[in-house]
Amino acid sequence: MSFNKTIQMCIFDGNPNGRIMCELSNWNGRVYKISRNDLNEFSNRSDSEFTGVYFLFGKDEDNNDTVYVGEAEKMLVRLKQHLKDHNYWNDCVVVISKDNILNKAHVKFLENKFYNLANDANRATIINSTVPTCSSISEFDESMLEEFIENAKLLVNTLGYKVFDKIDVSVIETNEEKQNVFFIKAARGADAKGLLVADGFLVVKSSKIARDTAPSMSANLINLRKKLLDKGIVDQDFSFVSDYVFTSPSLAAAVVMGRNANGRIEWKTVNNNSIKDIEEQ
Repeated sequence: MSFNKTIQMCIFDGNPNGRIMCELSNWNGRVYKISRNDLNEFSNRSDSEFTGVYFLFGKDEDNNDTVYVGEAEKMLVRLKQHLKDHNYWNDCVVVISKDNILNKAHVKFLENKFYNLANDANRATIINSTVPTCSSISEFDESMLEEFIENAKLLVNTLGYKVFDKIDVSVIETNEEKQNVFFIKAARGADAKGLLVADGFLVVKSSKIARDTAPSMSANLINLRKKLLDKGIVDQDFSFVSDYVFTSPSLAAAVVMGRNANGRIEWKTVNNNSIKDIEEQ
């Protein structure tokens, strides 16, 4: 059963692009969002030296989201090392315990789990050079940390970072029952299924994109299709190897159809209702 959650949020200096502190009712964790330029301000807090995990968010040269997953026994010391040595991040999210009960084994376990969550979700490029090792912990600690992960994911998502959120198969199945799944079957082998999700439009695994593109298709869209193929998100048979979220139905439709497209019209249910039809109803 799902329950409502109460989140407390403090926006320091009234600047949402600077530092934000989040807490969840009845949870001993705390999550900070800190911009790179505000890291020195974070040093004024006593819990800046607590043990925890952190995530560095940025963009690559193609403007795709990137994330680095790390752990630290003294958080501020480790983050300052990244400030000196690395230029690939703009924002940092720190997850600690308010009473500083996390130890080295705990955060190594958390680092490994969050790395795997980001890898499974496939929403951002992970720039860790190696897969973090998973420490051996007691059964009691593992139960505590699994709950810790779920609460941390909720707050990280609330801050706008969805890199750990994989679309649940049950969400797709529920939408199919409600006939809220949309389809495109078009020229050049395009045959795809998708649905509206909170952060865009999800194209379901095994959906096929058109084998080639129309001459009028914009260069940006052609480059996006090429990136999906080069990165293995779409395989050599022009099929998605896993569920993939686009920022809009139109972007998803264009990639699938191999031409410029209005996704609100092109995606249709089994009853031939477009997204536009449903919205207007």
